[in-house]
Amino acid sequence: VVSGTPPVQRDSEHLFFRLSDPEVVAFLARWTKETPLQPEVFNKIQEWLGGSAGEDAKAINDWDISREAPYFGIEVPDAPGKYFYVWLDAPIGYLAALKKHFDSGAARRAYPSETRTFEQFVADPAVEQYHFIGKDIVYFHTLFWPAMLRFAERKTPTNVFVHGVITALGEKMSKSRGTGISPQRYVELGMNPEWLRYYIAAKLGDRVEDIDFNPDDFIARVNSDLIGKYVNIASRAATFIAKHFDGKLSTPEPDRFAEAMGSTMIAWDSNETIAEAYDRREFSKVLREVMRIADRVNERFDHAKPWELAKDPAARAHLHDVCSDALNAFRALTFYLAPVLPAAAAAAARLCGIAGPLRW
Repeated sequence: VVSGTPPVQRDSEHLFFRLSDPEVVAFLARWTKETPLQPEVFNKIQEWLGGSAGEDAKAINDWDISREAPYFGIEVPDAPGKYFYVWLDAPIGYLAALKKHFDSGAARRAYPSETRTFEQFVADPAVEQYHFIGKDIVYFHTLFWPAMLRFAERKTPTNVFVHGVITALGEKMSKSRGTGISPQRYVELGMNPEWLRYYIAAKLGDRVEDIDFNPDDFIARVNSDLIGKYVNIASRAATFIAKHFDGKLSTPEPDRFAEAMGSTMIAWDSNETIAEAYDRREFSKVLREVMRIADRVNERFDHAKPWELAKDPAARAHLHDVCSDALNAFRALTFYLAPVLPAAAAAAARLCGIAGPLRW
């Protein structure tokens, strides 16, 4: 269809991984039940395994792991003109990259206390192994890859997290049709990568669902949420603190702490909710909660009317508390946003006088 050249049928000898072997099928059935996979992923694997019991070995064909030249990748030893199928080789690259990280000394430089070798690290029962993949490669990562690891006597994945695809204006992205967004072009234009991180995270949950990129929605969400709500807190409150209080926050006494630090307490009250949402990879829920808090903080700030308090010398202490409370709430929101917006959070941390990396 593409080249106009009729295909030629040829006989060829291939190498196979015996995926249909009863021992392999039994392992995969057990692994999928013991691993907390997403429901959609688990159900799909059961279809491949021939039902929930996973006992029908005929449900899976043996896996053809060789390809004929011309091909790309790694040649099969002692088999001229034959190459390992890319999906046999590709996942091994995950471990190969990690091995290089250890062998080059990079792991030790990043974490001076890390004295283990690569083999010691991956063999440690306490080390967990996670994969984040797209929905189009579930078969490879939940059947082929765990089987390869298990029968090579290596650690199998702790879990595999599957995402949908990103569409653009409701359509599948395509290079040939010139539709969609290019991350390279985005950066070349000088756009802030964290804006895109925020936009994607705001739509991303723990289910296998597609998310859509809409440029108008992207602009509106960044301007409304990040600038209009989050940054707005700091830009408004810091102005008064810098002008009237030499850049120093108030430290209310215990008997009036609840009154003076209301917004801060509202922010930290969501600590557990946000931590749990992050742990479940419900990033959209995290950001909805952060922006709900930001709305409350901005509302409380508006209600206090600091611009009027600044005109009244007798209200100086109250003005100090109102602005300090807003900035302390902003500080809490910065900790919450740090996993999604690491660079912005680091800049906000410097503004707040937080030394070193953020530790929530």
